[in-house]
Amino acid sequence: MRVTAVEARPLRSLDDVRIELEPGIVSLVGPNGIGKTNLLEALYFGLTGRSFRTADRRDLIPFGASLARAEVVVVDEDGTRRRLLASVSRAEGRRHLLDGSPADPATLARHRPPVAVFSPDRLTLVKGPPGERRAHLDLFVAARWPSRSELRQRYGQALAQRNALLARVAAGYTAPAELDAWDATLAAAAAPLIAARAEAVAELADLFAATAAELGLEGAASIAYAPRAPADDAAELREGLAERREADLKLGRCSWGPHLDEVKIALKGRALRRYGSQGQQRAALLALLFAERDALLEARRVAPLLLLDDVMSELDPDRRERLAERLAHGGQALVTAADEESVPSRAMDGVIRMSTLLTPSHAAAA
Repeated sequence: MRVTAVEARPLRSLDDVRIELEPGIVSLVGPNGIGKTNLLEALYFGLTGRSFRTADRRDLIPFGASLARAEVVVVDEDGTRRRLLASVSRAEGRRHLLDGSPADPATLARHRPPVAVFSPDRLTLVKGPPGERRAHLDLFVAARWPSRSELRQRYGQALAQRNALLARVAAGYTAPAELDAWDATLAAAAAPLIAARAEAVAELADLFAATAAELGLEGAASIAYAPRAPADDAAELREGLAERREADLKLGRCSWGPHLDEVKIALKGRALRRYGSQGQQRAALLALLFAERDALLEARRVAPLLLLDDVMSELDPDRRERLAERLAHGGQALVTAADEESVPSRAMDGVIRMSTLLTPSHAAAA
């Protein structure tokens, strides 16, 4: 499955842009400020309905405009073309369409490739709060095992219901015994989520360590799953919830379960979140994305589309070539660079020069 075209009409600084995308590596080259990152964001928005740079989709709307819109064409292994359109307007909110019709997120996800993003904004995945890493891991779980794609949502719904009941019990509106049923429901939803996360991290660990070393992280790099509730048996989880019920009633929320898990990313046993330099954090993020890509390829799943923004700036020429070598084997990737000198030779066949792309004549021809 691959993307064959993306349109931004309009989105941020992009007014009326369409590009055709070839398989393999596509390099977007142009000076800073010309719109390379905006084009990656348009592609991400068209595929997922979200932005990787902001939680507020309205930020994508150009100044003075009423909406932002991105459209992406995807072709699957059978040659079937699908068109995904995402838009957000100040008046009507957001839409995400598949072939012109509304579709639920699960349906949309089945008709597009997974997307992985490397950008300065995404360093929060390494140095930010645990919730960032949990959400990212759950996306990998869904791509690796599609049958498990609903685990996160199912647990989140059960957690919200139990927390609401905790508030009612604490306020005296209902009896504590009413929590028994929701303890059982929450435990039943938590157990498979914990097991899936543990399996995913175990599958990624060796790939992550090897890729991190290849990208120049000196010393042993590691990724490990640290569940708050170290059990994947529903009965044991239910007992743990019952033991903590009084504490939960005082807090007004559930204090135990996979919504508090951590995914530890470390170098030489020290957390990169706290002790890593920005260069080490960048390398770790890139290693994680490649580890996930390799795991999906080995499992014969759909290879993720990689969007790599400003990835070359802190790599020496040798590591740039090694990066391009990795990108060349399976899947599709878009890489931004400020100048052609920083683009590895393996990535020169698919160069798109943004200065040419954004001329009126080119936009009209597209």
